[in-house]
Amino acid sequence: MNHDTLGNSISATDTRTVDGINAFVSGYLGYELTLAAILETADRTPDCLANVYAGLLWMLSETGNVPIQARGYLERASKSLEHALPREKLLFGLLNAWVNDQPASIIEHTDRILAQWPRDLVTLKIRHYHAFIHGCFEDMLMTAQHCASAAGDLAALHGMLAFSYEQCHDLKAAESAARHALKIDPGEPWSQHALAHVLLTENRIDEGVRFLESNSGRWDHLTSFMYTHLWWHLALFYLAQNRVAHALQVYDKHCWTRDRSFSQDQIGAVSLLVRLELAGAEVEERWAELAEWLAPRQCDVSQPFLSLQYLYGLLRARRPEGQRLLEAIEQLSSRNILDYPVWNLVGIPLARGIAAYLERDDSLATAYFDTALPHLQDIGGSHAQRDLFLKLRSDLRQRLS
Repeated sequence: MNHDTLGNSISATDTRTVDGINAFVSGYLGYELTLAAILETADRTPDCLANVYAGLLWMLSETGNVPIQARGYLERASKSLEHALPREKLLFGLLNAWVNDQPASIIEHTDRILAQWPRDLVTLKIRHYHAFIHGCFEDMLMTAQHCASAAGDLAALHGMLAFSYEQCHDLKAAESAARHALKIDPGEPWSQHALAHVLLTENRIDEGVRFLESNSGRWDHLTSFMYTHLWWHLALFYLAQNRVAHALQVYDKHCWTRDRSFSQDQIGAVSLLVRLELAGAEVEERWAELAEWLAPRQCDVSQPFLSLQYLYGLLRARRPEGQRLLEAIEQLSSRNILDYPVWNLVGIPLARGIAAYLERDDSLATAYFDTALPHLQDIGGSHAQRDLFLKLRSDLRQRLS
């Protein structure tokens, strides 16, 4: 029987299929471009696991709907399900639950997998993704701790622990876990990312600049999100040093240069432009260029954390698609509140607040922001990312004073 690079049994016997599966496992955990090879692998084999991984990769692409490609790979995986191993069948169930928008079933499947195969860090990473987008940071920490005794030799595990600790406000444990991971693998990007969070939160600005600059040469081979996001963090440190020109240069050369159609690259660009503008930079034409890529998101209300930033970018660029997105968000308020609790509690009032802020109706914007901000964690995103909305609220205070 063959095993993946983490030691988990797999049913694949063909060498090329095994290699493709391993490229996905290591690439997904390490944010390496090699993870995309699973698509080619799945296209030439009926292997259940290869097709499940290809489907999961499409679900992680955050297209705003269920990608037709994910359904296709799910269907192909089903045809070889009878030959799959127990863990692979559970992974098939995980993909099926995600494609069919069954969040409780997603969690159930990840729990069952991790209980029996705690070295399956792909499943742990997917569990973290779903916990993160719902602001369930304690869940992230709990599941990572569960896997620690079985996977403690893996830098990726300590990187996930580090970020979980940081999001749970245990900065000492976060730094310890991140530095342990970097001893195992100095290039482990999620650990670099977690340590950047710690250093920024603790206002260790000069140290953060030195750390990220010294590691930036390791980032070129990373996926678009991880590459741009690490540079985004460095830009935040530059802004903290009042080096606005350097932060703007990071935006132009690194943060908006890769996969401009990807959600995380888009919101990173929006978020950084807002911060640059608040710092006094002239970025008007950059809003117009960015909005060209945001325009297809005009109906995307799949995740409030993402949609709110699409909304800001489109409204700031005075694009008609911004009003259409705002209308799509408003329409959620007429639906069953039990189906859209986060939208009703945070997303809708914050969307209204953003629109009022950009229209300079500061009193109305303040009222909406003050309604939403106490529950801000519920929309997901990291502390550093959600700080964008706190900065807008702070700017409102200055405008009203």
